[in-house]
Amino acid sequence: MSYNVSPQVAIDILTRVGLKMLGAIALFIIGRWLIKFALALAAKALNRQRVDATIVRYITAALSVTLHIILVVALLGFFGVETTTFAALLAGVGIAIGAAWSGLLANFAAGIFLVLLRPFKVGDFVTAAGVTGTIDSIGLFGTSMNTPDNVRTILGNNKILSDNIQNFSTNSFRRVDLVAQIAHDVNHREAANLLKTGLTKIPHVVRELAPDVEILQFTPAGPLLTVRSYCNNEHYWQVYFDTNRLIRECFTEAGYPVPEQHYAVRGGIEQIARSVISSAA
Repeated sequence: MSYNVSPQVAIDILTRVGLKMLGAIALFIIGRWLIKFALALAAKALNRQRVDATIVRYITAALSVTLHIILVVALLGFFGVETTTFAALLAGVGIAIGAAWSGLLANFAAGIFLVLLRPFKVGDFVTAAGVTGTIDSIGLFGTSMNTPDNVRTILGNNKILSDNIQNFSTNSFRRVDLVAQIAHDVNHREAANLLKTGLTKIPHVVRELAPDVEILQFTPAGPLLTVRSYCNNEHYWQVYFDTNRLIRECFTEAGYPVPEQHYAVRGGIEQIARSVISSAA
């Protein structure tokens, strides 16, 4: 059997293959552009209807995955691969992968519930699955957030839904809890009034709710005051630091002594000496 191929036949074959490859590349580029265009149109239409940003990002993510699968099937059909067979194979592979990676399906289902139940939305500051940060997006399988130290963190949707969720952005304000130690000789009423007056002057403290300054507990160094004010979530840390500064400055200007633990030693000098000698021995 002869495998000799004339130059003209070889050129024809290479030309057809080259044109096929160029066509596939063109189809891929145009397909990617059309997908981006369709996603932009979908997002614009949803935003025009004032759909929540969380739902918009979830829908566009699902649509992006679907359109890319269609593009891959179209490319295979362009090369002559039977797409119906590929679709059946893809379905079988999907079932096998789903059985092997049940966690992905759990994350997918949890993502749907997160969108429907809406315990939080994009832009909310939350603690979920033990991580605190600002929600950036809710994806098909995971939710991404930016932590206060600007680290992008991605959490599985199922882990979030099965754990406790604290949403600090739902309510219009939150409480800032701090403590202030005073000495035994300090008048606690005077100290409390100084702090209450100072708290009302701190920027971003909610004026509608009066701050609380009360005795929290008694310690060997003196009474421990609890200092509580209220502010919007975005101003929490600034009010926290300003309150600490206020405690320091108020007590210093008032001339309050540094809290110290005092001990009373009772007994004769001889008894004390014997105790010291016995403990040293």
